[in-house]
Amino acid sequence: MQNKITQLFKIAYPIVQGGMVWTSGWRLASAVSTHGGLGVIGAGSMYPEVLREHIQKCKSATDKPFGVNIPMLYPDIGQLMDIVVEEDVKIVFTSAGNPKTWTGFLQERGIKVVHVVSSLKFALKAQDAGVDAIVAEGFEAGGHNGRDETTTMVLIPALREKISVPLIAAGGIATGSAMLAAMVLGADGVQIGSRFVASSEASNHINFKEAVVNAKEGDTHLTLKELAPVRLIKNKFYHEVQSAYAKGASVVELKNLLGRGRAKKGMFLGDLDDGELEIGQVSALIHDIKPAAQIIDEIMNEFHARKKAISGL
Repeated sequence: MQNKITQLFKIAYPIVQGGMVWTSGWRLASAVSTHGGLGVIGAGSMYPEVLREHIQKCKSATDKPFGVNIPMLYPDIGQLMDIVVEEDVKIVFTSAGNPKTWTGFLQERGIKVVHVVSSLKFALKAQDAGVDAIVAEGFEAGGHNGRDETTTMVLIPALREKISVPLIAAGGIATGSAMLAAMVLGADGVQIGSRFVASSEASNHINFKEAVVNAKEGDTHLTLKELAPVRLIKNKFYHEVQSAYAKGASVVELKNLLGRGRAKKGMFLGDLDDGELEIGQVSALIHDIKPAAQIIDEIMNEFHARKKAISGL
């Protein structure tokens, strides 16, 4: 496939693997890139030198393009930015902050910049900042999410009307049919996160992978909006949060309940009771753990089959 996204990133398929904390290490990123998508290392859960190690290992494992996702709220973000420059990373995804802060710095050094947004307002700001592409993430997505609760099906056409830069749809996409739907709505490509959580190469714990494939419709919920909205599988920790809400917990009390390291505990260490289990609504459609290459093949085969079927209507 040749379109704006494949040409921008020099990849075979307009599929971007989400840069997810505790999941998107060099093994997953290199596997996705090798098989025609754009693998992305998730720097949000990495110390600076850990990120450097993952970049170097990814470069050794694949000769294809890959990117790094950097949340701009990261305390050592300056060090992370220096590392991607020093290691000659060509594509950076930024999120959770003002795109003007780092876009110019990166582009001056020959790096493509993609910014993740959850609303038209922030998409316009990203376009004004001069980013090379935008990821628009709908309410269905896992992990930290937008406050407006706009679904992907509404968000993508709303942005397509107003922005001219390449547009990548995210949230609720794990199949070829969903990929086709997103592109019909106006996206130039898709970012897929939850489906790659349940991949052989993902660095998250096998307990978490199995929780994802066992999740049913309605098993996730967006909560902790007073802190940073996050979509979680309903487990013991989630129900403790809901009990705190029922008792009128303050923001300080919610912060104390959340504590530190909840996502690592759940996703990386496999504590299904007391950890945060961040995943999207589309987990209800994920039923098995497979290699990333097989996931991409199945998505693209279904995409082309559905496209052909629809063209015959």
